[in-house]
Amino acid sequence: MIAFNVPPFTGDEPARVEEAMRGRKLSGDGPFTRKCHEWFETRLPAKRALLTTSCTHALEMAAFLLDIKEGDEVIMPSFTFVSTANAFALRGARIVFVDVEPRTMNMDAGKVIAAMGPRTKAIVVMHYAGVGCDMDAIGAAAARRGIPVVEDAAQAFMARYKGRMLGTIGVFGCYSFHETKNVSCGEGGLLIVNDERYFERAEIVREKGTNRAKFFRGMVDKYTWVDLGSSYLPSELNAAYLYSQLENVEKIQGHRMATWDRYYAGLGGLAQAGRLELPFIPEGREHNAHMFYIKARDIAERQDLIDFLKARGIGSAFHYIPLHSAPQGSRSGRFHGEDRWTTRESERLLRLPLWYGISPEQVDSVVAAVKDFYGRAV
Repeated sequence: MIAFNVPPFTGDEPARVEEAMRGRKLSGDGPFTRKCHEWFETRLPAKRALLTTSCTHALEMAAFLLDIKEGDEVIMPSFTFVSTANAFALRGARIVFVDVEPRTMNMDAGKVIAAMGPRTKAIVVMHYAGVGCDMDAIGAAAARRGIPVVEDAAQAFMARYKGRMLGTIGVFGCYSFHETKNVSCGEGGLLIVNDERYFERAEIVREKGTNRAKFFRGMVDKYTWVDLGSSYLPSELNAAYLYSQLENVEKIQGHRMATWDRYYAGLGGLAQAGRLELPFIPEGREHNAHMFYIKARDIAERQDLIDFLKARGIGSAFHYIPLHSAPQGSRSGRFHGEDRWTTRESERLLRLPLWYGISPEQVDSVVAAVKDFYGRAV
């Protein structure tokens, strides 16, 4: 059996978690949380990094900090995970979904610009498969109108756009450390704050609306409730596990990139023959090997391929059901313009197994199975 996903594990994690346990500090914002913050702020680099319990919560914090409220409109792709929309719909916003570029599955910058209106309060880009959106075009259009850009970089940790780390370009960047991501602590996330105006309030919102962080820095003699907020802090156990993976990030990333390249080379013949499509990486964008997907002819062929791979003991997965076609999506938002590509392309896309530790032989077995399905020895 070749699993679709196996959570990353380097072997160093237990020692770090035990270190946290012996330190008698298990709640959030302990030594390992600070180590993680320092790592992100130095290595990305980022102006301010705040670990959260999930990327969902990082997105919710971004919506809160932007004062999203009922009547506001927020532009985002329909081809994204539900958390992207939920975070802003929970604040009362009307979601404006836009079409994707078929070659990258990222939101089309031209469609984003066309969807901007007097009620637009934010633009949320989602960097699909760790390939950056057109941040120049979207950012320039947003800046002209004074609209903040939030990066849903859940899939884009360590990926770059023209040399800059994704997640460090917009006002806020939101990462995921779920077990399906390149580095993981099971469940976890990160809010990157790139605008100094939000530094203090982000700390307060994350700490249940209190100025507790100031208290621990000795800036106030007691802490109190000063704003609305919630508890977005992960435990030190999560932070310790995550920090161990950050220490091994080059090893993890090197393995994933080699796996991605092996798939691309192995399936190149089928792509050249027009039997399937492979991922497209535009110039100036450095992906992070978060996933490897192919595109079948249509949804029927994709399902046949899923069944064929399953019979061979190979896991595969697809996503997403476009949000505008979901029951809650139609209640919380609307699709702007024509759905030319989102539904059509989402029904063709299939993800193949890619995880830290998958062997070259396993990758070759997947490639061979895909070739057998299409009946070609290429």
